[in-house]
Amino acid sequence: MRNKWNKGLWGARGAVIALGLVALAALGVCAVPAPALADEKSDAQQLVDKARLTLEAFVADKEMGPPLKSLLQKARGVLIYPQVLRGAFVVGVSGGSGVFVTHDAKAKKWHGPAFYTIGEASFGLQAGGDASEVVLVALSERGMTALLSTSAKLGADTGIALGPVGAGAEAATANLSADIISYSRAKGLYAGISLEGAVVATRGSLNKGYYGKEVSPTDILVRHTVSNKNAAGLLSAVGKAAAAK
Repeated sequence: MRNKWNKGLWGARGAVIALGLVALAALGVCAVPAPALADEKSDAQQLVDKARLTLEAFVADKEMGPPLKSLLQKARGVLIYPQVLRGAFVVGVSGGSGVFVTHDAKAKKWHGPAFYTIGEASFGLQAGGDASEVVLVALSERGMTALLSTSAKLGADTGIALGPVGAGAEAATANLSADIISYSRAKGLYAGISLEGAVVATRGSLNKGYYGKEVSPTDILVRHTVSNKNAAGLLSAVGKAAAAK
């Protein structure tokens, strides 16, 4: 009788343990992506913070600041790359990662960011540096449409031109007709990178990490279905630059 009772008891315990193991296994499966998602979220925030510093440095530059601020006043969006590496680029992270914010003219508010990459083998760093900071200002509907797509080739899907710098540059911005205007710095100096043929693409993993779910640039920048309070510093910096005289 005792043996039967023990067997029954251990049988019940075994069932409970088995169910517990199944539950733990299920939790384990669900938890596997969590560290990766946390890493992507951290990487995304670092990129946002670096992008803010990059924009502030460009705006403070005596050569580029005045014309860039003039362009930002009529910009549809701004794509900021804190670091674009020199070398044999491919479409993806090896070229550089950046953030894209857009302006809602009706609400007078900046939205974003969405995360992007840039890559191509033909970049020419005239300043001779190993890395550059790049800011792309989207001025037209065509430029915005191209950048909101999954992938766009600058110069083919949308027109791009180097932004004017130096004396008279601010006045020259009134006559610019390109869809996107680019500015770049290497080692703190104007670099004048030609981005003709460069491929700009969305970086879905960082978008997911930053907002906690799968979202497209359109969800972030047009529909405004998600937001992240930690982007406030970047959005404030862009808004301040655009409002500066």
